[in-house]
Amino acid sequence: MKTTSIKSTSMPFTHATRAALGGNDPVSPPQGYWRFAWRHQQGANSVLFEQRAVVVNLGLFGALLVASVIYLSLGSVKVAPTTVLKALVGNADMMATFVVQELRLPRLAAACFTGAAFALAGILMQTLARNRLATPGIIGIDNGATAFAVASIVGIGVSIAPPAMALAGATTAAVLTFGLAAGSGTQGYRFIVAGIGVGAVFGAVTQLLLARVAIDTANAAYPWTVGSLNARPSGALQLLMLGLALGLTTALALARSLTLLRFKDATASGLGVNVKRRRLEVLLLSVALTGLAVAVVGPVGMVGLIGPEIARSLSSSRGVPLLAATLAGALVMVLADLAGRTLLTPIEIPVGIVTAVVGGPWLLWILMRPQRSYT
Repeated sequence: MKTTSIKSTSMPFTHATRAALGGNDPVSPPQGYWRFAWRHQQGANSVLFEQRAVVVNLGLFGALLVASVIYLSLGSVKVAPTTVLKALVGNADMMATFVVQELRLPRLAAACFTGAAFALAGILMQTLARNRLATPGIIGIDNGATAFAVASIVGIGVSIAPPAMALAGATTAAVLTFGLAAGSGTQGYRFIVAGIGVGAVFGAVTQLLLARVAIDTANAAYPWTVGSLNARPSGALQLLMLGLALGLTTALALARSLTLLRFKDATASGLGVNVKRRRLEVLLLSVALTGLAVAVVGPVGMVGLIGPEIARSLSSSRGVPLLAATLAGALVMVLADLAGRTLLTPIEIPVGIVTAVVGGPWLLWILMRPQRSYT
């Protein structure tokens, strides 16, 4: 989306201004865009919407709504889709309303917001590193957040709540990865290898913590190691919702800079981007989103890989598809958790295992494809 403003007091009344102010000579929008203009006392404004982006975002949002209704319908107690809609507004019978509103709707919200946060963090990190493999899960941020959260659960003298510990772990993993990458920054495979090594260390720490506690305590912390929506800490989802709202707003505000960051640093700087500052902002935003999501569901890193890939395959290459990736991540998480709940009923498969089964072949496909420029 691009916005232009025309002030009648500061610009000559040219062909373009006449059109923007409602004259007889319309201004044709660039190919592939819709243009909307309106007048006000100071002049006129116009907004450009990319047609493909609008269609893709609306399509993903519609698919997410359909998947959400199916999610609320299926389970050990099946509820008809029409009854689901009635239950959402409290017009269904007591049992259906309880199942939909009290049992399934909170879990659906957790799936949507965690999937959206993982995917948004993934596409931010990929853009920062100019590498499609540089998701928070692959470079160790997920494992760092998980290790710290598990430490707070199994009890090692730390009384900080899991969400705060997850944020601390994500930050620690990011700092270690950047430190080990040294002069290579966020580009190149040295950064990826350093992240994989940091993730492996934190994964080993998690297993060590679980091995040294009683079996009941280890079982309580187990969902954090594989990713599960079955046990959500109180308050963590509300914190994630707030963080995602702020994070998505910030990411959209940085959309132009993110588009330019896909090019070389010299090119981005020449086009007016403060590269170092933007890299730090994007990194902090990605780490915060990852930590908040891990605090709710545990490590489900493959969503940060699958969501952006779906968004890029559907969107044009003109910009970074932030909103499309966010919606795609939410859709992937909802479908994965639905499959985990229903495929082997009454056995429930953690959502992290489902996404790993799907994301593993996807990762191999990315690695086996001919290398090409990230941009």
